[in-house]
Amino acid sequence: MRSIDIITMGCSKNLVDSEQLMRQFEAIGFTCYHNPDKHHGDVVVVNTCGFIGDAKEESINLILSLSQDKTQGLLPHLYVMGCLSERYLQELTTEIPEVDKFYGKFDWRALISDLGFTPKARAHERVLTTPAHYAYIKISEGCDRCCAYCAIPIITGHHVSRPMEEIVEEVQSLVARGVKEFQIIAQELTYYGVDLYHEQRIAALVEAIADIPGVAWIRLHYAYPTHFPHDLLRVMRERDNVCAYLDIALQHISDHMLQRMQRHITKAETLQLIEDMRREVPGICIRTTLMVGFPGETDADFQELLDFVRQVRFDRMGAFAYSEEEGTYAAEHYTDDVPMAVKQQRLDTLMALQQDISEALLTERIGQRMRVIIDRKEGDWYVGRTAYDSPDVDCEVLIAADTCRQPLTIGAFYDVHIDSTEEFDLYATVID
Repeated sequence: MRSIDIITMGCSKNLVDSEQLMRQFEAIGFTCYHNPDKHHGDVVVVNTCGFIGDAKEESINLILSLSQDKTQGLLPHLYVMGCLSERYLQELTTEIPEVDKFYGKFDWRALISDLGFTPKARAHERVLTTPAHYAYIKISEGCDRCCAYCAIPIITGHHVSRPMEEIVEEVQSLVARGVKEFQIIAQELTYYGVDLYHEQRIAALVEAIADIPGVAWIRLHYAYPTHFPHDLLRVMRERDNVCAYLDIALQHISDHMLQRMQRHITKAETLQLIEDMRREVPGICIRTTLMVGFPGETDADFQELLDFVRQVRFDRMGAFAYSEEEGTYAAEHYTDDVPMAVKQQRLDTLMALQQDISEALLTERIGQRMRVIIDRKEGDWYVGRTAYDSPDVDCEVLIAADTCRQPLTIGAFYDVHIDSTEEFDLYATVID
């Protein structure tokens, strides 16, 4: 066995785990392929997602398909790890015996020794599957918030912060490899440090990362609104390399829904927080996630949510329909009483509203001078992003190659003039 395919499903936190696993295998002499179009490896490892119903179904369907390949002799060895197998280890082991072994969210490193090898790489060393100029930095695992609908605490357990020194060392090592942009990620970013330092230390951590020479952009993902650490806003305002960008999941706005969801925040407090963010960090880009169809959501609740989105005008917004997750408070105490057709209609209405808002906000960018980082070249176009855009989930800036006086460098920064917009993309020319 000297080659391995690793398939990552779900979020960027899973991606970091896959990158670490790839480094372990490379250190013992394997050739690794990430998300290959066809089988290359003697071993296939699927890193699963188990967050919501659609993600679980996608993971199971892939495992079943690969199990069939294994049965037909097309695949020698198949292993599964990640959130889905952490939560349903016994069931999966019984139902899909074709899989050689299932690992959970935290014991996947045992795969190395189970295959008869001795781990050689350090725990947090990684192979970057992203373009060489950016990386994800996972600063903690788990969540202590226990929202009524969410299975993450069941899957990942209590919040566990990584020591600040360890994170800083990881960023330093990645900068030495040419990484310039860092997406700081966690299940719950703003809780960082409470377990280790007995206080929220996310602001101090971000400052420490910002102080590292070579760190050009820092972007923050998955904050929580309750007990939000306002000192983080000061850091965002004062540090030029901390992007004025915050990904904060609000889920809903009506007090009725917030109470039933066990979010421990009110509508008035949410509106005040948004006002504080925009006052303390002028021009901040706020990305949020909202939920429709939670048990008990009335037409009035949904209308209140629409009015909220219309009023606040989020720069970036995602949304999803509630799906019941066994073991959660909502599954055990509420009836999933909003019909699926109603959930879908509400989701479509909400996203249509956001699309109009996004198009209007992007149109306001026309004529502006902005700084972009170039991610790749596709055909006749260079594709980049602004400081307000995170990889894979936000807008991109398209620059026609024939308008550039000289070829652009992937991973380099350029000042551009925004010429036009189309749905979720901007078109620009480089300013010489």
